[in-house]
Amino acid sequence: MSENPLQVLVQTFEKVSYSIQHHLSSFIGLHLQPASSSKAPLFSISSSSSHKFQSVKADSFVQLEDILLKVKSATPVTKEELGRATWTFLHTLAAQYPDNPTRQQKKDVKELMGILSRMYPCRECADHFKEVLSRTNPVQVGSHAEFSQWLCHVHNVVNRSLGKPIFPCERVDARWGKLECEKNACEVLGSTIFYEDQKS
Repeated sequence: MSENPLQVLVQTFEKVSYSIQHHLSSFIGLHLQPASSSKAPLFSISSSSSHKFQSVKADSFVQLEDILLKVKSATPVTKEELGRATWTFLHTLAAQYPDNPTRQQKKDVKELMGILSRMYPCRECADHFKEVLSRTNPVQVGSHAEFSQWLCHVHNVVNRSLGKPIFPCERVDARWGKLECEKNACEVLGSTIFYEDQKS
């Protein structure tokens, strides 16, 4: 009786999967734990003509995913990943920004934008952000709506310069809405207290 072609495909996949896991684990210094003491196949195929899977063992998939995550986390962040994370942070901050901010909250946000334009880990990005802020886009922090719309506009200025799509700012609250937290735990809290090290 000839061998089931689907069984051959699954066995090949299993071998490739194990090989990838083995090489990645060697690369990052992990030791693979076998899914079981006996060499269980990744898939079991029914011998019936329906060729349906009887069972799928997820252990190998989970193990491979864990290894890939460890390899990914072992590499430095890219400029693009840093940019996406920064925009996510800023838009989330804007979503939490109050409708009637205090003077200190307004000052803090303006300072944050200034600090980003000087201290951002990508020098080219920081210089561009400083240029965007200084030209015709002074920071607008009078209210939640004003800050959110200003940030969306500035994000679009940066996107345009990078040849990326423009985001429709009327949808900014739908895209980066308020965080869901109990008892207003996610509100932006400004403080009028100046710490001793800020005075000097």
